[in-house]
Amino acid sequence: MDRDLSSLEAVEVEGSDERTQHVQEELMSSLPRAKGWITDHFYEYQDFWYDMHFLRGVIWAQQHFEARPSDILLATFPKTGLTWLKALTYSILNRERDGFEHAFAVKNPHECVPYIEFHAYEKDPVSSLGSMPSPRLLSTHLPYGSLPETVHRSGCKIVCIVRDPKDVFVSMMSFVGRLTLMNSPPVSWYEAFESFCEGVSLVGPFWDHILGYWKASLEHPKNVLVVKYEDLKRDTSEQVRRLADFLGRPFSSEEIEKGILCNIVYTCSIDNLKNMDANKCGVFHFGALSSASVEKSAYFRRGEVGDWKNHLSVEMAERLDEITKRKLDSHGLTF
Repeated sequence: MDRDLSSLEAVEVEGSDERTQHVQEELMSSLPRAKGWITDHFYEYQDFWYDMHFLRGVIWAQQHFEARPSDILLATFPKTGLTWLKALTYSILNRERDGFEHAFAVKNPHECVPYIEFHAYEKDPVSSLGSMPSPRLLSTHLPYGSLPETVHRSGCKIVCIVRDPKDVFVSMMSFVGRLTLMNSPPVSWYEAFESFCEGVSLVGPFWDHILGYWKASLEHPKNVLVVKYEDLKRDTSEQVRRLADFLGRPFSSEEIEKGILCNIVYTCSIDNLKNMDANKCGVFHFGALSSASVEKSAYFRRGEVGDWKNHLSVEMAERLDEITKRKLDSHGLTF
């Protein structure tokens, strides 16, 4: 039975183990499910797929997150370039302060820009988010239609980065192998590829996810911006200027002459971030109370356009291209 969880009680991340177990069992029994990638199952909620850990955060965000008009939300499908986008956006907004470079010397970009759904796993999530000064820079992997209603009402800025699904799939598989969530062994490449093509992956279907933001950017260009990863790689400076303009923080001629734009591009480059001590060691936890974690170095693989050629067969690439053409071409979104 495909049941909307808005009718269920709020998912209490804190509380007795008995209550938490009861809520989890109710969720699992009420939703369609499929084989997970690193957990036993994915669960379908509002037409997208989540593992239980992620799902609990989604429901919490929908019920408790209060968006502000000044918020900036980086909203992406997993493994499309969010780490890079976080670093660039954080630097644009903090470029007038001394030492934004120092922030990345001691913190991973994901520690600088928190996920709203994984705030569910903080000790006091509502107060933690509420105490953040405006403008808040936040992130999410939620699809556009599943964003908390307060986001849509607030008129806040949303930036989405999209990427060729062939590179997305390869990056996801590399990341999955290093993610710690449960004791289940990771899914095989063959199983994951078939699942991905059928739309069953974390926050999948991929094409429906990015299409939601693409359509929103066409309908509300002042509030939603879509950046292509390939364009960001091709001309980083131009895309950073475009991003700054959208955020209402354009670079002045004086700032460009002083090399501030160039400094942001260099500081936030994947190679530079990868070589910083803060990203070479240590673990990133998805919330203080969460059992999910990943090595910080896992966020920095290669970041190259077309790396899929080293991992996918011709037949696999052609299949993904055919699905992409069928799903996206008529909407003007191409890679």
